[in-house]
Amino acid sequence: MSWRFLPNAICVARILLVGPLVWLIVQGRYGGALAVLIVAGASDGLDGFLAKTFDWRTRLGSLLDPAADKLLLVSVFLALTYVGLVPASVTAVVVARDLVIVFGAIGYQLFIAPVKGEPATISKLNTACQLGFLFFTLTSVALEWPPQVSLLMLGASVVFTSIVSGLNYVLRWSTRAWRVAHGAA
Repeated sequence: MSWRFLPNAICVARILLVGPLVWLIVQGRYGGALAVLIVAGASDGLDGFLAKTFDWRTRLGSLLDPAADKLLLVSVFLALTYVGLVPASVTAVVVARDLVIVFGAIGYQLFIAPVKGEPATISKLNTACQLGFLFFTLTSVALEWPPQVSLLMLGASVVFTSIVSGLNYVLRWSTRAWRVAHGAA
């Protein structure tokens, strides 16, 4: 039996945590939601560590991992907006960025060439800002920490990095598509 499947199984487990996490948020059980978010975040780090350390990388994993991250983050943003803890404008920027990336990837896959997951540094920073913002939003209602000004600063960093990373994806992949279509790749 091969252990190569383990990172992908952890990704699937993270996807399965989305439902309970959203339910806990909507029910106002923020301490439980915080615990599930921590487990989901740790699972993201663990599957990446295992895939890289033991070279258990797969094509499925390269697509499944970012899809699991997007599903988790967008679902939590939507749930926290629903209960009034995150401004709708912040969630709209996050969702718009992810829709641009997903539809761009689908278009590239259908019309240009197979998509290879290559997150830019700004995209990794954006994911970290989003996770930090969600984590501290939940700690603020569950544990009454950190102060609101911290959440304001984190929210601003989410908006800024979402816009910059979204534009980065559009420019990088448009340039790549043009080069492939015109034989300059």
